Amino acid sequence: MSDTPEERMDVSMSINGRTYRANIEVRKTLADFIRDDAHLSGTKLGCEHGVCGACTVLLNDSPARSCLTLAVQANGDQVRTVESLSDGHDLSPLQQAFREQHGLQCGFCTAGILMSASALLEENPHPTRGDIVDTVSGSLCRCTGYQTIIAAIEQAAAESVHDSSSTEDD
Repeated sequence: MSDTPEERMDVSMSINGRTYRANIEVRKTLADFIRDDAHLSGTKLGCEHGVCGACTVLLNDSPARSCLTLAVQANGDQVRTVESLSDGHDLSPLQQAFREQHGLQCGFCTAGILMSASALLEENPHPTRGDIVDTVSGSLCRCTGYQTIIAAIEQAAAESVHDSSSTEDD
């Protein structure tokens, strides 16, 4: 059965600062658009029901479950994926903290947690432990037990505070 014109739509969105345009099925999820049309594999599909958080991206700077968001809903919007966190050569301070604190094991949930944590730190550079726990509570991780993830986010926040105070002293 072929798609009728009403079942397809032209979309255009910025993903990690690059514009992507495509004519897609209106039922295509943002996660599938990111993976299939933008060819970015960092965003993972876990439960596909919005429960696990593995597919979390930033949609106009707010965390969003890309498995529940239709790509047409993001038409004209700004999307950031885990690939946006590093420059391709060096890890971001948040990614480095996850590495140093062993905040990942299998890595499947990591992209979503990193994006949620990134949004938290952008909105609140000095989060409390409770803020961090609230943020990661929306993501399921079967490997780490969350303590190393929380420690990594605390480390990234502390280093961010240290870096900004060093800059202010100059």
